[in-house]
Amino acid sequence: MMTIMDYHNPVLLHPTVDGLGIKPDGIYVDVTFGGGGHSKEILKRLGPNGKLFAFDQDEDALENAIADDRFTLINENFRFIKRFLRFHGVKEVDGILADLGVSSHQFDVAERGFSTRFDAELDMRMNQKSELSAYHVINEYDHAGLTRLFVDYGELKNGPAIARVIIEARESHPIKNTEQLKSVLSRFLPQHKSNKILAQIYQAIRIEVNQEMDVLKEFLEQSLEILKPGGRLSVISYHSLEDRLVKRFVKNGMFEGEPERDFFGNFSVPFKTIEKLIVPNEAEIQVNNRARSAKLRVAEKI
Repeated sequence: MMTIMDYHNPVLLHPTVDGLGIKPDGIYVDVTFGGGGHSKEILKRLGPNGKLFAFDQDEDALENAIADDRFTLINENFRFIKRFLRFHGVKEVDGILADLGVSSHQFDVAERGFSTRFDAELDMRMNQKSELSAYHVINEYDHAGLTRLFVDYGELKNGPAIARVIIEARESHPIKNTEQLKSVLSRFLPQHKSNKILAQIYQAIRIEVNQEMDVLKEFLEQSLEILKPGGRLSVISYHSLEDRLVKRFVKNGMFEGEPERDFFGNFSVPFKTIEKLIVPNEAEIQVNNRARSAKLRVAEKI
């Protein structure tokens, strides 16, 4: 069995949990349990009457369940946070923590297909029961669908050309694994930038497979509903697409446009920012390379 440190080295551990302003008898939710690092830190700060609920759709994470009467692990996607908390009799909570993206474990297990380092089947499913995989995206999406995800989720200006080459290649035989995909896309991978571009391509496919942007939007909207006034939201994101959604929602309570003004011309906003943007220091990045792109935002429900 993997240890928690093997599974995932928590990023910004103390600032993220500090941001929750833990009350000993409060109710908290860690929606990205993974190896349990953040959850363990929350439990350290809770008293005997405190409660912690954690979510993780990846069955591998169940091996890290914490034996503690105050702790409940829910093997579901956190887009269903409101539904499953209500199932457990909880309508309001004091704080919610989210460490978005892919865990170190998922990157390090070759057969999951998340990492550019390994040859593996095209998978990239965080939930292994999900029907949509990277294989289906690469071999079944039309030109418009592939272009959309490479441009929107990979932020690749040459997304239409990448999509065209994939469609041409799969006409002769399916693209089954990551090495075949890299070979098909070799013309777009100059040696000095291949890792960066591959990471953008993988990111785009992964976001599509796991519906990450839709999931994040649904989660943020539900968080506003279930947080008590004064409750805290502490979110780590790893790329600009995620961070933009979190920043806009925390600022305006919406993802597009501006909130309505009242009679006096004031905005009605749901959160106040507790901390300015927090990023890891060089020491943490040296220990945990995954931290290099992390951005932490902490807000309190008004």
